[in-house]
Amino acid sequence: MSIRSTSEFVKELSKKGELLEIREEVDPILEIAEIQRRVVAKRGPALLFSNVKGSKFSVATNLYGSEARIKVAFGEDPEKFIQKIAYTAKHLMPPTPKKVWEARSLAWTALKVGLKKVSRAPILDSELQSIEELPALKSWPKDAARFITLPLVYTESPKTGKGNLGMYRIQFHEPKLTGMHIQIHRGGGFHYSEAEAEGNALPAHIYVGGPPALTISAVAPLPEEISEFLLASLLLGERLKVVKNKKISSLPIVADADFALIGKIPPKIRRPEGPFGDHYGYYALKHDYPVFEIDKIYARKDAIWPATVVGRPPQEDHWIAEYLQHLLSPMFTIVMPQVKGIWAYEESGVHSLAAAIVKERYKKEAFMGALRILGEGQLSLTKFLIVTDQDVPLMDFKTTFLAALERFQPETDLHIFSNISQDTLDYTGPKVNEGSKAVLLGVGPKTQKLKPKITSNIKNSKFKNPKVYCPGVLVVSGPKYKKGDGVLETLRKEAITQGFLFVFLVDNSEEATKSDHDFIWNVFTRFEPAADIYGDSKVIRNHISFQGPILVDARLKTWYPSVLEEDPKISKQVENRFGRLLDSI
Repeated sequence: MSIRSTSEFVKELSKKGELLEIREEVDPILEIAEIQRRVVAKRGPALLFSNVKGSKFSVATNLYGSEARIKVAFGEDPEKFIQKIAYTAKHLMPPTPKKVWEARSLAWTALKVGLKKVSRAPILDSELQSIEELPALKSWPKDAARFITLPLVYTESPKTGKGNLGMYRIQFHEPKLTGMHIQIHRGGGFHYSEAEAEGNALPAHIYVGGPPALTISAVAPLPEEISEFLLASLLLGERLKVVKNKKISSLPIVADADFALIGKIPPKIRRPEGPFGDHYGYYALKHDYPVFEIDKIYARKDAIWPATVVGRPPQEDHWIAEYLQHLLSPMFTIVMPQVKGIWAYEESGVHSLAAAIVKERYKKEAFMGALRILGEGQLSLTKFLIVTDQDVPLMDFKTTFLAALERFQPETDLHIFSNISQDTLDYTGPKVNEGSKAVLLGVGPKTQKLKPKITSNIKNSKFKNPKVYCPGVLVVSGPKYKKGDGVLETLRKEAITQGFLFVFLVDNSEEATKSDHDFIWNVFTRFEPAADIYGDSKVIRNHISFQGPILVDARLKTWYPSVLEEDPKISKQVENRFGRLLDSI
């Protein structure tokens, strides 16, 4: 069954026992977010808030927060279709009548993919006068304002006319003015830079809700050449309905969206945007960003406002990230022939850490595969990439890390790339959007016997509570970061570090080694390769060659934004009002 609106999705989830409706009045300022976080922590159901303070619209959250609900939204057909494409692309050549016949189902499915022009659009049922009528959330205490947290921003290139659907958070400024957190390394950012260079405003639509397929497609790591609307159509199982009305907009209007904000992004205008509690688990800070001037606001008659709450992983977006990686992974071997598999770890905020299995048919071919990954779409934002040629379960980080470490040579196999771009939301670099990357190669036969335990004591009282995360990896608590404190050099001289391949200096080693999830978040969101990797090294053939343990300073630095924390008053309020209900989940 094709699900075309948030209302249809909510009804389907209710039928399957995957929905909890809360009828008491709730506040979109902090309260809904606090409830959502508690339910996500318990792996609970989707939530429908049917009495939202200050708005006539209901709010639905946690819609995608489980594998079961993802299957309700999309079923298994899209995954099978992608797998079939990948298989056919590999085996169709040279074509034979038998091979063509076996692939006939692809042609039939392809006929259902694309756009369908319609004359009537539910989205145009009613018009609103102000964004203040919308039940957008404020999720964290230091957030600058209310934000649209599942915005679907559609733009087209002024030069080519090609469209892009992206998810860029939207901060409320005025009744008909919002922020537009449109990042330069995203498709919409390219479109805006083209328009601004010509001194023109960029027409844009912000959709909220509609077919779940639309929401998932907006965050999919697709190559620039592939339309998000086409992926949405595939996930929907039918052509995506659009209406064209030049009196309203020069862009196609998605007929089944729940809400649509029609307007433009003017050139040369910036306004402070943020802070915002982001999916890295920290606040994204205040910066100047373009604005979105609203001409029209539409809502369908049965509109429900879908929202999500991001923060330290795992949150609801964990399930979205996993689904998209499973869905699109069969295509990696087609787009990147040297790559057999890749996994970005959502626990790190996705872009901080990824691992890949690559082919190693000749010495260091794996490096070519790594470069291919770092040059592909959103994968290019990866900060630390672990590469192996072993057939390991990539979702299992520790197993993957160990396989690479057993084959890793510190002298030759850590490659650091300095003075390059970095994800906008990663504040470990010297400036916003600037930083570095590292590739760790661990291929071929085993060359390392990894040290399994600590064999000496720490002498310097600056360091405490050493822990072995896994064989070959030591984690140590250090003093609070101070620029130029020289503690890595002091730690390197400690006998306890000898024999380990990596030593991570953290704020709290107990916290960082509780689980794989905690290790990934505490370590990889808190260091930048060019600035924070240290050791006894020489430059050989213009390559940094490490001798002995490689030390990584993964402490919180003074310029890092704050770790996200709930408002105690709101937490107590939610406990008093909904504690019993939430405990029963």
